[in-house]
Formats: sequence, C-alpha cells, structure tokens
Amino acid sequence: MNIKKVVLAYSGGLDTSIILKWLVETYQCEVIAFAADLGQGDELSGLEAKAIATGAVKARIEDLREEFVRDFVFPAFRANAIYEGQYLLGTSIARPLIARHQVKIAEEEGADAVSHGATGKGNDQVRFELTYTALNPRLKIIAPWRDWDLRSRTALVEFARTRGIPVPVTPDKPYSSDRNLLHISYEGGILEDPWLEPDPGMFTLTVDPASAPDRPEVVEIDFERGNPVAVNGERLSPANLLSRLNDLGGKHGIGRLDMVESRFVGMKSRGVYETPGGTIMREAHKAVESITMDREVMHIRDSLIPQYSRLIYNGFWYSPEMRLLQGLMDLTQENVHGTARLKLYKGNCRVIGRKSDRSLYQPSFATFEEDEVYEQNDATGFIRLQGLRLRIESLVKKHPGQ
Repeated sequence: MNIKKVVLAYSGGLDTSIILKWLVETYQCEVIAFAADLGQGDELSGLEAKAIATGAVKARIEDLREEFVRDFVFPAFRANAIYEGQYLLGTSIARPLIARHQVKIAEEEGADAVSHGATGKGNDQVRFELTYTALNPRLKIIAPWRDWDLRSRTALVEFARTRGIPVPVTPDKPYSSDRNLLHISYEGGILEDPWLEPDPGMFTLTVDPASAPDRPEVVEIDFERGNPVAVNGERLSPANLLSRLNDLGGKHGIGRLDMVESRFVGMKSRGVYETPGGTIMREAHKAVESITMDREVMHIRDSLIPQYSRLIYNGFWYSPEMRLLQGLMDLTQENVHGTARLKLYKGNCRVIGRKSDRSLYQPSFATFEEDEVYEQNDATGFIRLQGLRLRIESLVKKHPGQ
C-alpha cells in the first residue's frame, strides 16, 4: 500500500510502541499517535513525549472519560449486558469509542490510513476494523500483527530492545493489561495456563477481599431512566459516579473475575478482570428494575441480553441490529427510577433495599396478611385454565384414539 499518513491507536504499551516504529520503518510514512483518555490514570503520563521520541510526527491525547461512560458504559448497563454470564465487557465497550475518534482524527488530519495494535488471534482487531468500516470505509486499515514477522510478545520485547524503545513488560512477566474507567483486564504470558492462580500482586483496582475492611459499608445509588445519577444522595457526572463506585468497590475487594471465555475468532482464552464500580452498578440497577419493570417486558428484555452482549463483544456496536436492540433496551428503562441500597463486604456486593415512587410492588397485593384487594379464590380458575393443555395431553396419552 502507498501510505502517506497513519493514525495509530496508541497506548504506549508493548504492542503499540513497536507498531509505531514499525509503521515508520515499513511505509516511510508519517504517524499520528492517538491516545484516548478513558481513565487510565498515570498510564498517560509522558505518553506524548514517548510517542514523539519513538517516531510519531504528532501525538493527540483526548479526554473521553465522560463520553465513554455516558454513551457507551451506561447504554450497555441499561441492558444489563454481560458476556457468557460473567464478563461485563469493559474492553469491548471501549474499542468502538476509540476507533470512532481515530476515524475523526484521520479525517481532520488528512490521513489515508488507520492502524491498531490488536493481534490476529484476538477480538479487538474485529472491533476496531468493523468500526472503521462502518464510519469511513475509504480509510485503509493496517493491522501489523497480521503483516509482520514478529510472531510473539517475546519477539516484540527483543525488537524494542534493539531500537531503544522502553516498554512496560519483561520476558519474565509478558502479560498485557488494558485499563479504563470500567475495568482493567489482564491476559497472556503467565496467565495462559488456566490452572495457575493469578499473582496476588498483579491486581490494581481492588484489594484482596481477605484484607478488605472488617466492617461492611452501605451505599445507596439513585437511578433515572435506568442510569445511575447519584451516590449516597450526591449527584455526579457519569465519569465521576463510576469513579466513586470504583473507589468503594476497590476498597472492599469487589469485582474480581477469572474466566475462560470464547473469543469471536473461535478459540478460548483466559482473562482476569477487575470491575469494582461496574459490579456494584449492575447489582443496583437490577434491584431498581425488580420493582419498576413489568414482568413480561423484563422477560423479553432478558431473553435478548445474550444476543445484545455478543454484538458488543464481537464488535458490532455500529450495526443496524445494534441500533434496533439499543432502542428496545432503552424503551424498557422508561420507568426505571428509584434507589437501591447495597452492603459491601469483603468481595461481596449484596442488595439490602430498594425503593421507587414508580414501584410496581404494592404491599396491599403481596401481603400474606388479610387484605381487601386480592380474591384468593380467583386462583382456582386461573390454575385450571393454565393446566388445560396439560390435562388434554395426559388424557390423550393414557387413552389414545378415544
């Protein structure tokens, strides 16, 4: 390809540090390093200078924290998205946002190509490239992991050493991590053996549950239309609210996950995650839904969660089917207003109360004490009609042809 200018999704980690230099050497092109601030904290320190020193003509770091939580995390959590019953999609949700701004910068800077650091074995290559294709199919896509002859992270460490590129890994601990406001993930290297317990010193956002405070802490979260808006009565912006929940969850060792998941490309992989605030937020959201959402609406919505979650995991955020499902998910949230109270204690997040002025839970109907609003004898006909088809089937089986 005749490439003149590339916008690279750059994190300053092992892969993208090498890719930046490789793009310059391979295509003799200009490289603009783009880093999205999604809540990585100190990881962004010195990133611009590092990119320039590695060969970039420009480095752009954009603060996307509020946009990330408001327009990506919250929509997914309104749908209670969860992949394979465990993973809260922290990396999956972030990729379409990064790719969207990458395309925007490419258009602003007159670049003719975009590039990413995802491997040919992973999910991120699909997430990045489907977003590029959906938003600007004219841009050329460079996926170095599918083109170069550096076939392992060990080879990348050696490439970096010979060119004087500092990278935050060693041959002894070559696992990679990805962090944003929703979570941090760890994979590769010593984590590739699913039998081995993760190094206790690896965790970043959460304390060991065994070392968490011996006294539980109660937190209240307010919701409006399915979105959390306040913690303990204090209204906060989306990013600040998730940060507050991260602090609370991390303090009590909440949100650790060690799982083997099914990648979109066909293989299984082991991932270790920390999602403290998201874990609290999801439990609180379900608690408010339990008293404000109609039964049949909830059952239909719940049946669609696996499909919705797969769309996010597989990279189809900007797809017609995703727009359809998101519209449905958001419609289910119109009545989801209220407050959930949770108790945090040594890795556990337990709902202990929920209330709403739109509650469908009415004590006068649900009580086991004497009431004047429910006629218990009505249940006789209800059960008889529900069992009619079962009765007919049983009679036919016992007396066929009669």
